[in-house]
Amino acid sequence: MKIGSIDLGERPVMLAPMEDVTDAAFRLMCKQFGADLVYTEFVSADAIIRGVNNSLRKLQVNDAERPVAIQIYGKDIPSMVEAAQIAEAAHPDILDINYGCPVKRVAGKGGGAGLLQNIPLMMEMTRAIVDAVHLPVTVKTRLGWDCEHKIIVELAEQLQDCGISALTIHGRTRSQMYTGEADWTLIGKVKENPRMHIPIIGNGDITTPRRAKECFDTYGVDGVMIGRASFGRPWIFKEVKHFLQTGEELGTQLSFSWKLDVLREQVRQSVARLGEYRGILHIRRHLAATPLFKGIRNFRDTRIAMLRADTVEELFRILDDVEASYGHLTDDEIYIST
Repeated sequence: MKIGSIDLGERPVMLAPMEDVTDAAFRLMCKQFGADLVYTEFVSADAIIRGVNNSLRKLQVNDAERPVAIQIYGKDIPSMVEAAQIAEAAHPDILDINYGCPVKRVAGKGGGAGLLQNIPLMMEMTRAIVDAVHLPVTVKTRLGWDCEHKIIVELAEQLQDCGISALTIHGRTRSQMYTGEADWTLIGKVKENPRMHIPIIGNGDITTPRRAKECFDTYGVDGVMIGRASFGRPWIFKEVKHFLQTGEELGTQLSFSWKLDVLREQVRQSVARLGEYRGILHIRRHLAATPLFKGIRNFRDTRIAMLRADTVEELFRILDDVEASYGHLTDDEIYIST
């Protein structure tokens, strides 16, 4: 699969752009575990133009994480074009436009998925950005605004005609937010459309290596994108790539202690970037969501203590105790049978 001249190989697996998640350290970690393409957190066009420091920091990429895409969002053409040119100067490999964020503070103000209610503006904006930069421009969007307006098959053609180099589709409508199941059937219909010639990337509910392979096999997508399933589990890319290549699960090859060491490294990097207090607050999302601790017998009190810890010393002491209790056991011995 190629985006412009960027060759991502066969069946690439990508890290989705996620606010307060896909910072540089996390992107690099996912890249090291096999992610073929990583995306920055989405960045507000208005904030880029105003020179807001935190937003400008989000534009910073390094060679070790390439290929990398910067994703921007906004509601009007002049600011999106200017922001696209500023983002291009940060030298990403790809510029991605966010037409999919469903949250009220974005979509409710006309940005992100809000553009699904104004398709003429979306088309004009897309063409203007494609014409304004020299990078490959891609789009990430949803099936439509709500279940009565699932317009993605027609929309994909229109976006392709604007000159984009690839399209990522999240298999939900804006009104679904992140609830219910992602509908991959319409993603498959986009891919089946004989008029479509750009790569189609599917996103939504890819939580296991087997599901990633099913999406490739059943819906014919060119690539898959993993979002929330990477929280506290950056090694999912290693698991997926191995399964795609061999048809076998990694299973116990990635031990409990090994995964715990990955989480410790996430803590260290978060603290190094943000300082101890803010770094620990930032990493709690990963600690709360990681599947590593799900299903462990009588773990509730330990989980609460882990999420209340406010120093690295305290948090690592808890993780060390967890490893001492479970690190020597097999998965069947650690987890409750279901």
